[in-house]
Amino acid sequence: MEPYAAGRTAAPYPRNAPQTPRTWEFAGSLAVMATPLRKGNAPTAKRAAIEAALLEATETLLADGASFADLGVERIATQAGITRTAFYFYFSDKRELLMALTADVNELLLEQANLWWSGEGEPAVRLERALTNVARLFGEHAVLLKALGEVAAYDEQVADHWQRLIGQFLEATEERIREEQEAGLATCSNPSATAFALTWMTEGTLSQQILQQGRAGDQEMIDALVEIWVRSVYGSA
Repeated sequence: MEPYAAGRTAAPYPRNAPQTPRTWEFAGSLAVMATPLRKGNAPTAKRAAIEAALLEATETLLADGASFADLGVERIATQAGITRTAFYFYFSDKRELLMALTADVNELLLEQANLWWSGEGEPAVRLERALTNVARLFGEHAVLLKALGEVAAYDEQVADHWQRLIGQFLEATEERIREEQEAGLATCSNPSATAFALTWMTEGTLSQQILQQGRAGDQEMIDALVEIWVRSVYGSA
């Protein structure tokens, strides 16, 4: 399913990499999240503020109709209120910026998906909470995620980055399904294939809603996604 980039290839299954631990630390803001792409260790307050400004600037310019390919570093830096030199102190180029910012957004999405992966209680209730919050974040950062898909269509490094982000969801979803199987709750026969299908279906559905309707995750669509997830994993709604 290719909602944004015709050249994008879905992450394969099964994945042989170690499972991603379902534990993430957050402080409620993209500004304080560190990613492996950034230079140095945990960001200082100044660096965090600059990165937050760059996120806002990039999303503002994209929302105003600019394509990421046409955005120059100087234009992004000016919008963020910093110099070109300051930009290059934190990022090598705008590709690295895109990868860092989308990794930050992905962490927020992971936090909400974790409501089902690690939560307890009625599966349908937890899935509805997780999917509702994921859809909200997807809509809030739609222009950035769209840019990621567009660049991934022609940039192999960005495409690999996108596959790694989706791979985190695939691995954690498969692990949760296996746990539910061990608990006698899940009835699906192939956790890996089921996780692959459900993850990409959800990503594609939210992407298409944004492209076609300018929003993601109205209640009817959330209800439909929850029903598909519950029936696919547990065999009943």
